[in-house]
Amino acid sequence: MSLLNAALFADPELDDLLDDNAHLAAIVHFEAMLASASATEGLIPSAAAHEISERLGQVQLDTAALGAGLAKDGVVVPALIGALRQTLSEASRPYLHHGATSQDAIDTAWMLQLAQIVPLLQQRLGHVDSTLDGLTVQFGGQKLMAHTRMQAALPFTLADKLSTWQRAIEECTTGLTFAAERALAVQLGGPVGNRASFEGKGDAIATRLAALLGLRAAPAWHGNRVALCRLAAELAGISGVLGKLGVDITLMTQSELGQAVISGGGGSSAMAHKNNPVEAELLVTLARQSAGSLGTLFQALVHENERSGAAWTLEWLTLPTVVRNAGSGLLMAQRLLQRLSFPPQDTA
Repeated sequence: MSLLNAALFADPELDDLLDDNAHLAAIVHFEAMLASASATEGLIPSAAAHEISERLGQVQLDTAALGAGLAKDGVVVPALIGALRQTLSEASRPYLHHGATSQDAIDTAWMLQLAQIVPLLQQRLGHVDSTLDGLTVQFGGQKLMAHTRMQAALPFTLADKLSTWQRAIEECTTGLTFAAERALAVQLGGPVGNRASFEGKGDAIATRLAALLGLRAAPAWHGNRVALCRLAAELAGISGVLGKLGVDITLMTQSELGQAVISGGGGSSAMAHKNNPVEAELLVTLARQSAGSLGTLFQALVHENERSGAAWTLEWLTLPTVVRNAGSGLLMAQRLLQRLSFPPQDTA
């Protein structure tokens, strides 16, 4: 991680859920559970499924070799499956990844990662919501001059201002929950998305696999990226709402207004008197980056035929940024709000 990201946007908890090791572990887990579901439905021998589950739980991966395979194939799964098969007996090897395709493994792995990330973000949204409650109790009755179109408008209270932020946070919580319920679905379609490779048992295997993985059962969505993009939109919406909060705080802390004070703000190399609203500004930065990344991610809806290498790879480049910005922004907003106070104002 660069000095810029480590210093300004550090989020080790979320990074652990997003990194390559987490993604590879999720793919391996998918393969083990696919074998178990397939054996239960009679598609593969139970002995093979047992061996696959046991051996995959102990596997050590060579990431350099996987990287070489990814560079060659454009996707890590062929090299990964080849490596995993080497840990199995000759009798069991054909039953690993049986009937599945690379997109089944990667899409489901992403859903497994997001299924851990969404509750973390919901928890952080709750913390921000509670902190805004506390600020309202402490400062809400204070008079404040409202501003519309950057001009002084009419007096109102700080509670009015804070409620604008809080309602938006609550809307994000509701929207994230709804979008996640639709998006966090198992992916199982086989080579062309019709489950024909599962010999008439594809629907039953997919349903059983979803239950084993804690995901929603759904038809294959290889070329249908709507639910995934909708979830990303909710995540970018979190960043946007935090950006609105950040820009409001930035304006309120202007020396000429003095409506808000951030304890321990950033300093200047040339002007010792300054108390720069660094974290508020960074929330605006994350909001703008997420807005751009979301627009790029939505290009993945243009998904040619039964599978798109171009659109699929575009998701891998943009979705982690949208996810991480939401998580990092929520941490930053919580720190910022805890250091925020509001001096009494003369609104006469």
